[in-house]
Amino acid sequence: MLRSRPKRSALGVAGALTAVLTAFAGTGPAQAAPAPATPPSTGQVLIAPPAPPLQAQAQAAAIAAVSPTISPAAPFDHVPADSDYRCDPGNLCTLVWDPTAGDYKIFFLSGCARYSLSGWFGQGFYADNQTGGVRSYFYGANGAVLKSFTPDGGANHTQDWTPVWSIRNC
Repeated sequence: MLRSRPKRSALGVAGALTAVLTAFAGTGPAQAAPAPATPPSTGQVLIAPPAPPLQAQAQAAAIAAVSPTISPAAPFDHVPADSDYRCDPGNLCTLVWDPTAGDYKIFFLSGCARYSLSGWFGQGFYADNQTGGVRSYFYGANGAVLKSFTPDGGANHTQDWTPVWSIRNC
């Protein structure tokens, strides 16, 4: 009986290892279905800034070879550098460089929520065209407030997204 016990243990360990490896091989990062791209149709026309310098683009691509995302999902669109876009009243519009598309990914945050950011790196921009005197917050990794502001009619503001982990737009 002592001989069969090590054999069973070895088979059990091999089976468990196979199950674990199979589980890891078959999984990927969980992702929510993308929000429908519904760019605003009215509001102040703004100009997307120039593309980041090539060195910054290369760094962003090396850090994050995925498109920036936000949770909960929010409407978004892509806008080329140096082109116009609209930030409708009621929206906090955020522009983050998307290294997978080679342009800015713009998120239209209109629903009051705390949004978690993923893959947001480097220089970007935001325009706060919300209404009703709300206050927005950018939070760091430890939950501390990095920036707090009120709507200003949707002017473009420069923002380093690397330290920002979440946004609350109300």
